[in-house]
Order: sequence, then C-alpha cells, then structure tokens
Amino acid sequence: MSKFSLQDKLDAVNRYINGYESYREIGKSIGIDHKSIVKWVRQFQNHGVNGFTKKCTTYTPTFKLEVLNYMTEHGTSLCETAAIFNIPAHSTVANWQKMLETTGICAFQSSNERDVPMKNNSNKHTSHDSTKGSIKELEKRIKQLEMENEYLKKLNALVQNKGKSPTKTERK
Repeated sequence: MSKFSLQDKLDAVNRYINGYESYREIGKSIGIDHKSIVKWVRQFQNHGVNGFTKKCTTYTPTFKLEVLNYMTEHGTSLCETAAIFNIPAHSTVANWQKMLETTGICAFQSSNERDVPMKNNSNKHTSHDSTKGSIKELEKRIKQLEMENEYLKKLNALVQNKGKSPTKTERK
C-alpha cells in the first residue's frame, strides 16, 4: 500500500463529504480499499486535519481502560472507537480488548509494575522506605482492581441489556 499525502487524504475526504462519490468510488479511483476512506472520513470528522498527523505514542493503562469503557458504554465499533480517540489502527483497540478478556487488568501494567521485588534489608531506614513503597503499590493495585471491576460491571450490564432486546419475539 502506498502512502498518501495529507492533501491526498483531504481531497478524498472532501469528495465524500461533498457528496460527489461513495467510499468505494473514491477508493477505486485512488487505488485503495474503501475502508481506508471510511477511516479517513471518521478521523477528519472527529479531529479535523490533526486526525491525520502520525504520532508514535505509548498509551497509559488508564487511557486503555477509558477507551474500552467508552466502547462498552456507547456500543461503538472498534473502528469508531479508534477514530474517536485518534488511535491510528483499530486493531490496537481490539488487542487491548482481547488482553483484558484473557489476562485481566494486569495485562496493561508494565513489567516493572507487575514484578516488584521486595527487598529485605536490616537497615531501618530502607525498611521504612520499602514499607512506604509497598503501601503505594497496594493502593495502586486497589485502584486498578476497582477500574477493572467497574469495566466488568458495565460489560455485564450491556450483555444483559442485549438479552432483553425488544427486537426478540417470544414464542407462544
């Protein structure tokens, strides 16, 4: 896949927004899958021209959970959620979702946060510092577990609401 300039992307978005052509027509004319045009339009609608600037970024565990919570609460698709939060690839959000489902919130912690060794030193000053550190670690862990619990509650409520959907017909 060739790279497209900012101007190419803006031209394609304007062609769609102005109603001249469909996603498929635009994609075919510039030699790209129509799904890329859909993505460009969503990025532009949510973030304007800034939606096209590439950023190499690391996402915090809190941000990842916020994204997943938003997706669950609002019922948005992976592509819509990625566009709303200006995440370049919707597969990133899919990976986060899979990690949360399989590993839990621990998957979002860095390896340093997961594997904090406890040191046993006879020095009282160091012992006091490690106690202070372990309290902070416990508080951090409690906060993360609370966030995970909230996410799972919302997910459960969403699943139960789908089960009570008015579109289902009852048998007589």
